Amino acid sequence: MKTLVIRLTAPLQSYGNEATFNRRTSNYYPSKSAVIGIIAAALGYRRDDSRINNLNNLKLAIRIDQPGKFMTDFQVVEYQKNSSSKTKKVTYRSYLQDAVFTVAIGSDDEKIACIKNALEHPKFQLFLGRRSNPPAGPLIMEEYAVDDPMTVLRQLPWKASKWYQKRLKSKPYYFAEIIADSDLVPEQPNFLVKDKVTSFDQKSRSHEYRAVVRERQKVLNPYADGTEHDAFEAVKEES
Repeated sequence: MKTLVIRLTAPLQSYGNEATFNRRTSNYYPSKSAVIGIIAAALGYRRDDSRINNLNNLKLAIRIDQPGKFMTDFQVVEYQKNSSSKTKKVTYRSYLQDAVFTVAIGSDDEKIACIKNALEHPKFQLFLGRRSNPPAGPLIMEEYAVDDPMTVLRQLPWKASKWYQKRLKSKPYYFAEIIADSDLVPEQPNFLVKDKVTSFDQKSRSHEYRAVVRERQKVLNPYADGTEHDAFEAVKEES
């Protein structure tokens, strides 16, 4: 059993929750259905492929290493109201700016190897929530010989961008929130979120509830005041 860690970052990301046509908001972290959608696209599964549902069995934990700022965009949509007239509506879309998430996926060795290879050579374009949100370059991934994503995330260094770590240099530690499948931390109280995939079909898209837990992890800030720094670090290209 292995855990695959994926760093998700882009100028814009958006992870839908309950929404109407006029206003589509975003959650503040990637939903499990969004992560499954990324993997399914990489594997070449189409929206009505029954194999997508099997991806719900992946163990999942997500750490928010760099919370994004919300941005709202608007679009003017024109549609045919009836056979003789058209009408226009203003619709709103929410996005996360400059967020960084560390996603940990646990499964058997063969499946993890298959997912990692697919993400490195995707069949379909990858996007973080919406088609307008491609990842910021190739996905950065690491494999660990541990089948528990929580164990990996609790030991993993802080994955935020360097500029964000430096902005918080007055703090020696950062407390990153982790959202995980409830069975990964059975001793903690859980709550329900509606992001288990039942169908990605555009004609009958639907989700079910799953139980999740929240946890805060203390991670070291490598750029905190009082630590040694490279004198030329400031002029180097930041990630």
